[in-house]
Amino acid sequence: MSWQAAERAFTDDAIARETLPETFERTAKRHANRTAQRYKGGTYDRSLVAEEVVPRAPAGEYTELTYAEMREIVRNLATGLRELGVDGDTRVAMYAQTRMEWAQTDFAALAAGAVVTTVYASSSPSQLRYLLEDPEATVVVVENREMLDDVLAVRGDLEHDLDAIVAIDDVEIEEISADDVYTLGEVHERGAEAFDEATYEEWIDAVDVADLASLIYTSGTTGKPKGVRLTHANFRDNVSQCYRRFADRADRDPDVPGISEETTTLSFLPLAHVFERMSGHYMMFAAGATVAYAESPDTLREDFGLVRPTTTTSVPRVYEKLYDAIREQAGESPVKERIFEWAVEVGRDHHEADDPGVLLDTKRAVADRLVFSSVREAIGGNVDFFISGGGSLSAELCALYHAMDLPILEGYGLTETSPVISVNPPEAPKVGTIGPPVVNTEIAIDGAVVGEEVADLAGDVGELLVRGPQVTDGYWNRPDATAEAFVDADDLPDDAVTAGTPPDERVDVDGDKADDAEAAAAAPWFRTGDIVQLRPDGYVAFRERAKQLLVLSTGKNVAPGPIEDRFAANEFVEQCVVLGDGRKFVSALIVPNFEKVTAWADENGIDLPEERAAVCRDDRVRDRIQEEVDRVNGEFESYEKIKQFRLVEEEFTEDNDLLTPTMKKKRRNILDRFADEVELIYEES
Repeated sequence: MSWQAAERAFTDDAIARETLPETFERTAKRHANRTAQRYKGGTYDRSLVAEEVVPRAPAGEYTELTYAEMREIVRNLATGLRELGVDGDTRVAMYAQTRMEWAQTDFAALAAGAVVTTVYASSSPSQLRYLLEDPEATVVVVENREMLDDVLAVRGDLEHDLDAIVAIDDVEIEEISADDVYTLGEVHERGAEAFDEATYEEWIDAVDVADLASLIYTSGTTGKPKGVRLTHANFRDNVSQCYRRFADRADRDPDVPGISEETTTLSFLPLAHVFERMSGHYMMFAAGATVAYAESPDTLREDFGLVRPTTTTSVPRVYEKLYDAIREQAGESPVKERIFEWAVEVGRDHHEADDPGVLLDTKRAVADRLVFSSVREAIGGNVDFFISGGGSLSAELCALYHAMDLPILEGYGLTETSPVISVNPPEAPKVGTIGPPVVNTEIAIDGAVVGEEVADLAGDVGELLVRGPQVTDGYWNRPDATAEAFVDADDLPDDAVTAGTPPDERVDVDGDKADDAEAAAAAPWFRTGDIVQLRPDGYVAFRERAKQLLVLSTGKNVAPGPIEDRFAANEFVEQCVVLGDGRKFVSALIVPNFEKVTAWADENGIDLPEERAAVCRDDRVRDRIQEEVDRVNGEFESYEKIKQFRLVEEEFTEDNDLLTPTMKKKRRNILDRFADEVELIYEES
């Protein structure tokens, strides 16, 4: 039986069509004594600790909660929220970093019948106001005093009233002149006093899988965020789809890793984003796995060592940063740097070879002993695989991780698809692809939106359309945007190529044929706005956002993503954004890796100025970066080559509003910020 057939036939307790609270309750019952959550001490002033609900973790160390303990917290929080007036008509906004209490409150609010809406912790006052006002959230759960003050500052500008604000940390409530502010510990105490199991079960039974579970707002790379409507069924079906692909199935070779109750994951991406919400939260708890919460993205190296996770989910930028840190440590001396570069080259050759042979096997073993084993140990020594989503991952960087026995399984999806459409399977990953579609997902390729030069690839290239049980029914209060996003089943272009699971081959939770083929065939197609390549082997390769394709004044279409990805593992280039829409040629803004540039200058007796702006203007530095640009240019067609570039000192970050919270480039903002540099590029030409 092929892995695809085994995936479709696979059944497990974690595969079900039910509401999210039902999933959590069943898991907690099955795995009552297993570890559900791990949390770090010295990071937060938790009100649940102050109320002696959970034990205080020693500073810098992790303490754990079992599923039975987590279930008691969730039940009491759900009851406490009902005591505050939360019910099926309530939208509860979560305004906090990813942490243990975020997960507990999410399950509690859903059990109380509410809809959970999300606010990024980095939101500006105007964004916060919009993300509370648009869904008319009447209860807001904030992380700390600072975020509480943010909400208090904007509540007077809202067009609706807030019924309650709940602080996760132990803030001084008596200092606040408002009688509707509570700590999470107080909500838990109210719930513990009022909890009745029969009543609690009635609340859960009243929730239907078709009910709205969450409004998740798009990250705003293409304009004002839209609230994506996601039901319990959307999330739950995507959990089942992904668990079929990643589960520790019996049909697999014992050496192929999977996800099970033995899995430990380190959670650090925003739970406000759909990727972590489904893959690092709902799927892990459905599997009975352990979820540990990182102190912050800045402490990942330390937290990896303490938690020793078997897997984690992240976005490409984090893998780039992690690799930079590994390479920087290896470059502490010229000898170590040469050994590292040699090992990476050997690892890459070994990974790409169909039949490595004795000599290459021997070299690979030496490289592993000298370099790769210490790299794996530095991130806990227990990682089976990483999962990447939320953006395009450099194929070169992905191959380097595979070479070090740290495989990255790249996938693809959107907020509107809950999110996973496709992902690489553990037993057959293919670098440079986003894998085949997951079970019960049908895709279509509309080639009308791309030019011949972009479509000149093996297989079919065009905009990706998708339909399946994980696809949203539309946007909150935006019928116009909803209509634009979907294509009726009868209106799919005649020449569109389809793949994945057709309606009459969908399977139910028990692995048998589903009985809703007629309804599935009538469902509309969601337009992703992304250009992909459907390869002859059935795997999908991401090309570019349709709206981000550069149309040169010569008429040529250029996808900037693949060019930018080629700099992801470059030691001299920290970030690159490719430009040229409406221009005669392709250009780029490049942020140098200043530490590497300084080290290179020292090695070559070059005296560089101290100011980074001056370094960017230095001809010797520019010439060195030109060598890296020339190397990348050699891999692309003449019209795709970077003809001119400017070095800029300011890194693209979330803080300066040049990256989204999920670390995607905000191209419009970058163009605005560096408008003068861009004009100079084309004036000088």
